[in-house]
Amino acid sequence: MTTQREITAEMGAARGAYEKRLADGGGVEHHPSRAYAPYRSSVLRHPHRPLVAVEGDPEAVELSGPVFGATDVTALDCDLTRQHTGEPLGERITVSGRLLDGRGRPVRRQLIEVWQANASGRYAHQRDDHPAPLDPNFTGVGRVLTGDDGGYAFTTVKPGAYPWRNHDNAWRPAHIHFSVFGEAFTQRLVTQMYFPGDPLFPYDPILQSVTDERARQRLVAVYDHELSAPEFSLGYRWDIVLDGPSATWIEEGR
Repeated sequence: MTTQREITAEMGAARGAYEKRLADGGGVEHHPSRAYAPYRSSVLRHPHRPLVAVEGDPEAVELSGPVFGATDVTALDCDLTRQHTGEPLGERITVSGRLLDGRGRPVRRQLIEVWQANASGRYAHQRDDHPAPLDPNFTGVGRVLTGDDGGYAFTTVKPGAYPWRNHDNAWRPAHIHFSVFGEAFTQRLVTQMYFPGDPLFPYDPILQSVTDERARQRLVAVYDHELSAPEFSLGYRWDIVLDGPSATWIEEGR
């Protein structure tokens, strides 16, 4: 299996090639290549063919998809710590922010979904065989609708790091997956939020595939003491920008 030293060298080469393109007058890349060699599965999983345009009435496509209404989302959906009878293990946190367009305007009444590992770094999924304990009081999924100011908030526990099989001794930094829907279920964007100061950042090919430093930093939440609740939870703020030069990195075809 590929070693961490080899992966680090590959990430360094990709970073060097990006910096050379900038020096030669190339533009800033806000999204990583779909085939990023250090992230092994991206080479196998990304689309190889162009998108297919839907002919006829595009609204007809929505009629065959799931039906969604505001009453389907409850207050319990955004508190991942109250979805079971007992208290989940781990550090309770509140994650809050705003969903914005490229001009900084709020994107209202949009569905945001999250999923994450538990405090031990394990997902409640049958294919997760990481030998870390499952938490019977934590499933790790939630959803919320943005408010009139584009705001959202989740209460959850801080996820743990976990191993993955990209290369020898590969570990993912703590992160929460975000899925953002537009006005239809076909308009789905997926990204990840990370926590400040994680020592695994330099070793993670998924995060490092975002070659531009400023774009990569926009994936890291900021600790906000005003969001922390006394004797209850620590607060993190993370805004999601859908387009424009300050857009949040979106996973494409992964």
